[in-house]
Amino acid sequence: MNGNGNGTPGKGNGTPQLGMGIGWRPEIADAIEGLSGVDWVEAVAENICPGHLPDALVRLRKRGVTVVPHGVSLGLGGADRPDVQRLADLAARAEALGAPLVTEHIAFVRAGGALTASPVLEAGHLLPVPRTRDALRVLCENVRIAQDALPVPLAVENIAALISWPDEELSEGQFLAELVERTGVRLLIDVANLHTNHVNRGEDPVKALDELPVEAIAYVHVAGGLERDGVWHDTHAHPVTRPVLDILAELRARVSPPGVLLERDDDFPPAAELAGELTAIRETITAGPATAGGDRRPVGAGAYAPKTPAQGDARRDVPETPRPVETAGDGVRARIALEQVALLSSLVAGTPAPEGFDARRLGVQSRALAAKRAGVVAKIAPELPEILGAGYRAAFLAYAQIRPMRGGYRRDALDFAEHLLIGGRPEDAAARRRLTLWWEDRAAPRPPRRATRLVRAATRAVLVRK
Repeated sequence: MNGNGNGTPGKGNGTPQLGMGIGWRPEIADAIEGLSGVDWVEAVAENICPGHLPDALVRLRKRGVTVVPHGVSLGLGGADRPDVQRLADLAARAEALGAPLVTEHIAFVRAGGALTASPVLEAGHLLPVPRTRDALRVLCENVRIAQDALPVPLAVENIAALISWPDEELSEGQFLAELVERTGVRLLIDVANLHTNHVNRGEDPVKALDELPVEAIAYVHVAGGLERDGVWHDTHAHPVTRPVLDILAELRARVSPPGVLLERDDDFPPAAELAGELTAIRETITAGPATAGGDRRPVGAGAYAPKTPAQGDARRDVPETPRPVETAGDGVRARIALEQVALLSSLVAGTPAPEGFDARRLGVQSRALAAKRAGVVAKIAPELPEILGAGYRAAFLAYAQIRPMRGGYRRDALDFAEHLLIGGRPEDAAARRRLTLWWEDRAAPRPPRRATRLVRAATRAVLVRK
């Protein structure tokens, strides 16, 4: 890897050579500025305001550090076509950062709406799309729409999953290869997600790497997690494990990726530990270079032992000209929409598990989604756990069981506070007054609709009685 951090084009697929990077988060902004050998960073797109870039990111850019916006809310795998405003927002962030590319996920994040004549449900999480040919047609059309709307190339990421769709028709590698062949999109391969899917779904990461077009890789994610009760949780809050580095070595034996990035989203360690993880990743990348002509040389002897070239190579080359994308008809989209809303409803609204799914795994995923909601709301609205004290988590999880998220995490925080106040909680009068003031200060400035006025009137009536 010959990244120099300046976004210069790489060889083969036109992807810029990025080098060694780390996920930029405000909590570790100072640490990142002090780390040596960081060529580029990736920032969550939705957390960036184009007109008011964080000072730390501005300083990094002045030093020549490339910044890549990483989107999490498009829902390219959803049944609906991508939202025009979300695409415009992502494009604005790419332009504000001078980014050489943008990235998103092969996932759906919401379901419902016009296609199902039902309320829109938000997952607050990346959920897997079924690896079927119908779902692939929808995804390809959505990717093409996004490509046309963005000012720079798009790369899409494979996700980690706790659950599997029934009756899938393609493996992960086949699904990704077809996507690249039809759209020409670049790939962001997360080796930690390949490990997650190995543990949770029994999928072979070596087979996936054999089947996908590795020359389409724009860059690679590496992250930590932990196993609990036989389920791997892709937490991004724990150190990178040896099996994940073994998959990275497997990938490196096939291709020299233009960039590799360490992700860390929570429980941030000291800068020295981050530097140590970057060193381990760098050593894995440099330990086993790909040979000329694309042949592979064995790397390491870890959990995922590499195959030799004699064992065959199912990889496909990246097409110079993508195949014409077959338009997904409204009937196909409607059918997928019904399937996705049934799954999401079972996860966030307590409806029965759809036929063919593992009910136990759905329960694990449902609890994980509720816990994530509680954690994110506590981060973006730290006053709530401060006001509620030790009772915050239990109160939020009880709320999440009966109230699906309907408009993002900030809306969720307001809905949670309103839910508590209408129920006369918290019981402590001083805490209740503080929560009331917090909620009123953050209510929408525009005139509320009639239903909202009734709810607020009920809230005030309850508070008066207290």
